Amino acid sequence: MILQSHIPYDVSPRDLPGISPFDPAAWLDVDDAYAAQMAERIRLLETREDEVLQCAPEALPPAREVLDMVCENLAAHHAGFCVGAGGVTTPDGRTVTRDAARPLHMLAHLIQEDICILQKQGDEHILTGALLCFPASWRLDEKFMRPLSHIHHTVDAYDTGIEKRVQRLFDGVQAGRPLWRFNALRYADAALFQPRSIHDRRDQPKTGEEKFMRSERQCILRLPQSNAVVFSIHTYVVAV
Repeated sequence: MILQSHIPYDVSPRDLPGISPFDPAAWLDVDDAYAAQMAERIRLLETREDEVLQCAPEALPPAREVLDMVCENLAAHHAGFCVGAGGVTTPDGRTVTRDAARPLHMLAHLIQEDICILQKQGDEHILTGALLCFPASWRLDEKFMRPLSHIHHTVDAYDTGIEKRVQRLFDGVQAGRPLWRFNALRYADAALFQPRSIHDRRDQPKTGEEKFMRSERQCILRLPQSNAVVFSIHTYVVAV
């Protein structure tokens, strides 16, 4: 099991979509599960890359922009990283070579956050690129190149009103003024990689089996150059 010692924010329920602003300097978190989560991410890339990484050609420039932003954030705000022109040395002692041809692949070796890239096409944002090593009951192949409305249509509380509010958030988020929200659910299984098809219902744990709290810190950022939106997900799992 890969567990954090704590979740670094109050997980008391909020009304959807539960969005708040945050300081861009605090975008990325490097917590006490960093080494273990990174080892799991690398294992998934090596064994199930098609399930955890997809990038359409139009998403490549935004993905490179995200990589540059991540490297800048790590260099400025995380002392455990050594960021150079040729690559990055990580807190667990790995050296990750800079790879502009595969920016999402490089990100998977650097940070705990999963990264989704959404680009406006018509009236909606489309998921054109994603690094999703730690899915919580969804599958990337069923959401890739789909709009926001399709991505969330299996969420019980995601009605037409919430759908419109979320689309307005993605339309309105400004570069340098990111937003964040969280979810928090009880799980019987602490596994980080939990894909589930839209055709399969999630089994509800029996009373007493929900031994773990899983929470995603979800951040929404506007990329200033490409104008794409980044949806990043930092997954915490703690024992209840």
